Amino acid sequence: MNVDKYLERINYKGSTSPNLVNLKAIHKNHLSSIPFENLDIHSKMKIVLDQNSVEQKILNSFRGGYCYELNGLFNSFLSELGYNTKMVSARVNNGKGSWGEEFDHLAIIVELDELWLVDVGFGDSFLEPITLQLNKGQKNLNGMFKISKHDDDYLKMSKSPDDSKYEDEFIFTLKERAWSEFERMNNYHQTSPDSHFTRGKICSIAKEGGRVTLSDTKLIITNGERKDTTEIKNENDFNEKLYEYFKIKM
Repeated sequence: MNVDKYLERINYKGSTSPNLVNLKAIHKNHLSSIPFENLDIHSKMKIVLDQNSVEQKILNSFRGGYCYELNGLFNSFLSELGYNTKMVSARVNNGKGSWGEEFDHLAIIVELDELWLVDVGFGDSFLEPITLQLNKGQKNLNGMFKISKHDDDYLKMSKSPDDSKYEDEFIFTLKERAWSEFERMNNYHQTSPDSHFTRGKICSIAKEGGRVTLSDTKLIITNGERKDTTEIKNENDFNEKLYEYFKIKM
């Protein structure tokens, strides 16, 4: 991997020594530089979990990706920097009282003084890694997050705006996984009409104090408590906004 190219892509010029301070800074820079997006799915371009392909897309073509690409490549990058990392499988809350299948989401565990959950591929989630200390509300740059025990096999990550009511995001295990194990669900999310990724385009990135999110129908810009929404008129309008806010041309 071209580490210097990765650092340039995420606009990071600080120390790369493997410690918590640097991990938090790199994580935050990544989320504010590389968007979460599913545009290849709607351009009928197959997403292949191959490091050379994903590196070319994200680092050289200045694109983003979704969890299998973003966290898969970020895991390799952190390993190159000397971090002790592993990829893990997560199952996302489906909003219907249950969870997605195994390998529904790819996340990362980093071992430093303790274990940390790292995730640059879940859209509007924690901007800095969170510790795996159980039942501890952790203040992040964009809300409160908590890790708790779901059952004998799974831990659960939950989010709250103010440490009162938490919403469950996903459950995960600590079993180390290979990138190839996510291939079946990677194909599912690209092709199945039941996958939310096939139902519409999305491109989203963290910005200082908020987020910019573009879908087929809306551009939403949040800044603190302020939320501005603009309707997307047509595909040309979408493409213009895509370049204006994300510098992506499809």
